[in-house]
Amino acid sequence: MWDAIHYIDIALWLVVAASTAYVGFFAIISLFYSKDENYIYNKSSRIVSQEQHRFLILFPAYNEDAVIVNSIEQFTYQEYPQELYTVAVISDHMTDETNARLSKYPITLLRPTFEKSSKAKAMQYALDHVSEAFDFIVVLDADNVVQPSFLRQLNVLCNSGYDAIQCHRCAKNSNNDVAVLDGVSEEINNTIFRKAHNRIGLSSALIGSGMCFRYDLFKKNVFELTTAGEDREMEALLLKQNVFIKYAADIHVFDEKVSNKDNFQRQRMRWMTAQVQSLVRQLPYIPRAVLHGNVNYVDKTIQQALIPRSFLIVIIGGMAVLLSLLVPVWAGKWWALLAILAVALIIATPKELRSRTVFGKLITLPNLVWRMVKNLLHLDIKNTDFLHTTHNK
Repeated sequence: MWDAIHYIDIALWLVVAASTAYVGFFAIISLFYSKDENYIYNKSSRIVSQEQHRFLILFPAYNEDAVIVNSIEQFTYQEYPQELYTVAVISDHMTDETNARLSKYPITLLRPTFEKSSKAKAMQYALDHVSEAFDFIVVLDADNVVQPSFLRQLNVLCNSGYDAIQCHRCAKNSNNDVAVLDGVSEEINNTIFRKAHNRIGLSSALIGSGMCFRYDLFKKNVFELTTAGEDREMEALLLKQNVFIKYAADIHVFDEKVSNKDNFQRQRMRWMTAQVQSLVRQLPYIPRAVLHGNVNYVDKTIQQALIPRSFLIVIIGGMAVLLSLLVPVWAGKWWALLAILAVALIIATPKELRSRTVFGKLITLPNLVWRMVKNLLHLDIKNTDFLHTTHNK
């Protein structure tokens, strides 16, 4: 019996070690400096005669009365010529009062009536109803706030030949432990799945907002989106077409982090469902991707198969303690794995967030992980319903 248990222990360790190794590898890669990483941004201040592109800015807004007006007001401070961009708000299930307030701004206000709402449907509706000619399209969430230089910086990258760009989405609030941990988690994702990937020539992961695409490329693919994981769908479609996704670390998009545990659980349920759905959809294309040397697509499929980091912490830590009590000789490999994961996560966390105050918030982590575990019991990979995350006024 002990032999069987030992084989199970080793098999579980190998599975968990694969996800840990992926995180550790890209955490280390993030430490290496890329010579041209800041060149484009530094060069932008010296460019006088660069082409100025026309942008369509989409704000899909489902029941977002609490945040959308502030986001639109902040966007009006852009330094970019106003005649070269159009802001379109897709107002879905928002109040007449909110729509009236939005109408006072120089925007295109669209009011669809969907029987079953989704972000993908909102974007498709906008492209069907905004008929002007554009060069690039930007997708922002209703709670996103950007700096006045946002479009000017994006224009520089667009002139540099990038057809798909993911901006640096970061937290705009840290009002409690949940929001702080959510913000740290996002920055770790930025390091591992965006910055580090670009540093070795791989595409950045998309994140659902703060995204910019060449207009015709986006229009070609957006009508193929069918699930609530529209960013993962879009990413897979682009990678099939060998479109490189650039991570713009210096172009910030400030995003409201979830600030209560129920919203956290609902958000993670949506993400976990989208991850599993993406893995199931992408696996059949893997042989063709390998045959054609599409490394980005293979890498993206591997990402969908990774164990969530919070689960890794619990599994590795739990096994290390359990085996230390029962079979100490088996525990060493688990403690080593835990050390590797801890170092990787510290490396991937930006220096400004490595503080006692931030680490003190980890006391909230067990409860959040438990909520994610409960999500597994209700995971339905066939579910395509849009799970909305509410915001506080």
